[in-house]
This record gives sequence, C-alpha cells and structure tokens, in this order.
Amino acid sequence: MADSKRLYEVSRLLAKVALGETKADLVIKNGRLVNVISGEILNNYDVAVSNGRIAYVGNVDHTVGPETKIINANGRYITPGFLDGHMHVESSMLSVTEFAKAALAKGTTGIFMDPHEIANVIGVEGVRLMHEEGRQLPLKVFTTFPSCVPSAEDLEDAGAQLNVEDIKEGLTWENVVGLGEVMNFPGVIYGDEKMLGEIEETIKVDKTVTGHFPDGSDRMLQAYIASGVSSCHETITREQGLEKLRLGMHVMIREGSAWHDVKEVIKIVTEDHVHTGNILLVTDDVYPQTLVEKGHLNHVVRRAIEEGVDPVTAIQMATINVARYFRKEGDLGSISPGRCADILLIDDLKQVEPSMVITDGDVVVDNNKLVTEFPEFNYPDHVKNSMNLGRKLLVDDFLMKSKNAGSTTKVNTIKVIENSARTERIETELSVLGGLIQPNLEHDVLQLACIDRHHASGQISLGFVSGFKLNKGAVASTVAHDSHNLLVMGTNPQDMAVATNTLVQSGGGMTVVENGKVLAHVKMPIAGLMSDQPLEVVVEEVNALEKAWYQIGCPLNAPFMTFSLIALPVIPDSRISNRGIVDVTKFKLIGVEIDDVDK
Repeated sequence: MADSKRLYEVSRLLAKVALGETKADLVIKNGRLVNVISGEILNNYDVAVSNGRIAYVGNVDHTVGPETKIINANGRYITPGFLDGHMHVESSMLSVTEFAKAALAKGTTGIFMDPHEIANVIGVEGVRLMHEEGRQLPLKVFTTFPSCVPSAEDLEDAGAQLNVEDIKEGLTWENVVGLGEVMNFPGVIYGDEKMLGEIEETIKVDKTVTGHFPDGSDRMLQAYIASGVSSCHETITREQGLEKLRLGMHVMIREGSAWHDVKEVIKIVTEDHVHTGNILLVTDDVYPQTLVEKGHLNHVVRRAIEEGVDPVTAIQMATINVARYFRKEGDLGSISPGRCADILLIDDLKQVEPSMVITDGDVVVDNNKLVTEFPEFNYPDHVKNSMNLGRKLLVDDFLMKSKNAGSTTKVNTIKVIENSARTERIETELSVLGGLIQPNLEHDVLQLACIDRHHASGQISLGFVSGFKLNKGAVASTVAHDSHNLLVMGTNPQDMAVATNTLVQSGGGMTVVENGKVLAHVKMPIAGLMSDQPLEVVVEEVNALEKAWYQIGCPLNAPFMTFSLIALPVIPDSRISNRGIVDVTKFKLIGVEIDDVDK
C-alpha cells in the first residue's frame, strides 16, 4: 500500500508493542470481535494498533501508555474493513476521490477496481490517472489492469486499444494486483493470441486473472479455467455457481444497482451448504443513489444475511476471502497481528451500518460522518474533452431506410430484461412509411442508435430496442459499455438529435429530452464517464435523471444502467455497437432487417 507502512518496516516495533515494551498509538476496548479466520464472535476483546497496523488482539491493557488514544467500543462489533473484489469506479459516475468518500462512510476500506471504462476512452493514460488518484486516498485502491480494450475487437471501435505489452507494463505498477475481467471468453477458449498473451504475462508474475463467463458449455468453461482465469462475477443461477465452484473458480456473487444476483446465487450457501472460502461478495456497478441510500459492500453483506447466511460467513465473503484471492491476506482482510488497522465498529451485525471506520489506524468516519480531509486530484484538459464526433448530428441521421419495398418489414430487435445484464434477440414487424422504418410505441419498440464519438468518423449504426416502455422523448448516454460510444434511444428522431447534441456540447454524460426540451442532464466531463462534481451534486442530478426517465414512461429499476449495457457485445444475446447489431451468441454482426441469412 502506497501510504501504509510495510510490515517489514514496522514488524520489530509491532512485536515490542505486543510484548508491552512499547506502547500502542491506539487501542479499541470492550468490543465483540468478529474473527473471520476462525468464524467466531469473541466477546470483550480489545485491539492495539501501532504505526497503522495491528499489534495485539485480546486484553491490551499492557499496551496502553499515557499517549495512547483509547476508543471504547461499548460492546459494538469489531470487524475488518470490507473489500470489494470486483468493481468499476466509473459506474458510480464519481471520481475516485468522491467515490472513496461514499464507500468509506459505508465501511468499504479497500477496492479492487477494473478501470476498463476509462481505458476504452483514453487508453493506458486513463488507467494511470485513476490508479494514481486512488493511491493518495485513505481508501485502499488496487487495480486489475484492463484486459479487453475494446471488449470485442472485431465488433466495435473504442477510443483506444491495449495490447499485451501495455498489460505487461501495467502489471509492474505498484498496487496493480492482476488482470481485469477477461470478457472476451471466446477469444480465450479459441486461442486468440492477444488474450492468451495477456493471461500468460499475468501468470508469469504470479498475479490474479479475473474472469467474466456469462454462459457456455461445460467444455468451454473448463477450457476457460484451464487457461488461467480464476474467478467470475457473471454467475446468475445456483446451478452456474455450483458448477464454477466445483471446478475451482472463485465465485463472485454480485449485487449492484441493477444486477441483483444474491437472492438466487447465494442458495449455494444456504441450501447446498458448500464451503464458502472461494465465494466473494462484490458490487460490480453501483450508482451514487445506491451508495447513499443503501450502501456499498455493506449492502451486499446485508443482502446475504437477509437471504439466510450467517453474519460472520457473510462478512468473511467481503473481507478475508477477497484478501486471499488477491494474495493480500498478510496485509488485509482480518483483525490479526501485523495486518493493516482497517477496522469497522458496527452496532448491529444484521444491519451492517458502521458507526466508525478506521483505516491504517486513523479514524476516517465517526458517528457515521467523514472526519478526514481528502486531497484534490485534477484530470488534464484533454481527458475532459473526449467528445470527437466531427459535426453536429441532424434529424436525418436517425432515419432508417428500409431495404424492402413493402409497407412492413421484420427487424432484429434487442429486448432488455429488468435487473439483468442479459438481453434477448426478438423479431418484430414494423411499419414502413415513405421508405423509412417506424418505431412502434404501442408494442414497445423504440429507435436506437450508436454513434462513434472517438474518431470523428461519422459512423452511426441504427437499430431497434424493446423493454424500456418509453411513450415520448429520447435519452442519450456516453456511458455505453464498454467502448463508450454515444448511445441514444427515442420515440422520435427530433428528440434523439437534441439529446445527442446536448451531450456533445457538455463533454459527455447522460440526458433525457422531451419535445426538444432537456428534462435532466448529468454532465460527466471526465472521459464522458465521470462527473467532476461532489457526491451530493451528482446524487441530486442523478435523482433528477431517474425522475425524467419515469416521466417519459420508463418503469424500470435503474433504467440508465440497463440502457448503458445494450452496447456491450460480450454478454448474450443481442447488442448494438457503432458497427451495427451484434449477435453475441455467434459473435458476429447481423442486419437490422431480417433476411434469409439471419434466419
């Protein structure tokens, strides 16, 4: 850790404190220790801290001197700080600093982020910027270096590309702990040199290869694991969880703002009673309102407890299991001698709301409020000017001409599923007027477009989408995983043009438009992905955005997150990229209108 003392630097001093020869800097007394190593709750326990690390656990009276700071736990539970083993800071719409404020307040003291969103826009420089911002914070920020930029090279165009040499260099950075989620699983399975080269370079330096395997045959899964990938956060069924766990994978059970996988996948614990050492609780993607209203990783722990998991077991899945997976258990994940003093005091183990948060022996949250200062971090101007369309978009850009001469045509339509990253490919019949294919609001079929925003190529792909139930207006977003081109959807081309140009002018973000009027606008000038405003401002803007989505007819939970994923060509079944409609099950581009080739 950049700002904590290394164990070898203070080990002799810690031993002297443990013996009582030197006095502790801080002691926590009269707590109920959640021992994630033994799985016990130990009453009337104390913890002594020196130089940011734990020196002694038990009765610490012999470590107390006249200058020792004493915190009385008064029977509160003492737990390790929570560790999020897979997440994307960019999805919070916040800078790393503003995210850290929200996460620390909820008991997260360490994250293992995959900044592949900014990598797709800015490249290695973007990864370096977020990584360096994280290194100056009281939140421990570790990086898994992005592996798939772009996520599907033959199907989309991102703002940057990363190759094997980029990954090899990134793995040498301090606090880079492994390879980010390997989304191009077909590439791994079928011998793509770039994918296999990245995995091999990671294994060579004894670091972790994190995975992404949404679906596939048993042979595909086992080939994927045999290639060196050791985890997956895309598990959505109990059966998938059991299969992956039995094959030695670390199963990351996800509960974010839109993806609610705990209820189903946690059954491997509550009903199948598997050994839980290889199970981690993660968030993946969390919006700012979720952070404020429900929490961060503490919310995922709470959800596991609500589904019947023993509280100590749930905490293990968010602490020691994560530390062990990333080979950081010597520093993190437990209240043990020598470990970093990242400690929570929690009143109610089922509610999992920390009243005090300590990192490296310093109190950063007291009585549920931040009590520490955070340094500023400024992104360079070119990172805040990432919109490169080359021209203003016109209404005519969103008119889709039919290849058929008739009054109707059948089209491939992307159907979204609420609270799921999956989509379905369905066939719909639409009217053709004046040679132009028309959306059908009555049957919930809207126009969709994905526009290259990186290279000023003028490239626009058009399509249709179902499931959002808009009855008026349009929405647009430069958060469009993972290449983050400009995504726009609407009931009419006029509002689609306004929404698009609004984001071009503001440097990116998300917006909702009705009858030419902007109803809501979250500006995200940092690579078109993150706001440069404080948490409170972003929460207010996102609340207005959500209300605007509902105002134009959308009833879905976290609709803008579902929307942001319909350009991600690595999760089945169907997506849109700047190149066209993607059949993810076959990893190929298909036509919008259905002909004999598509059938």
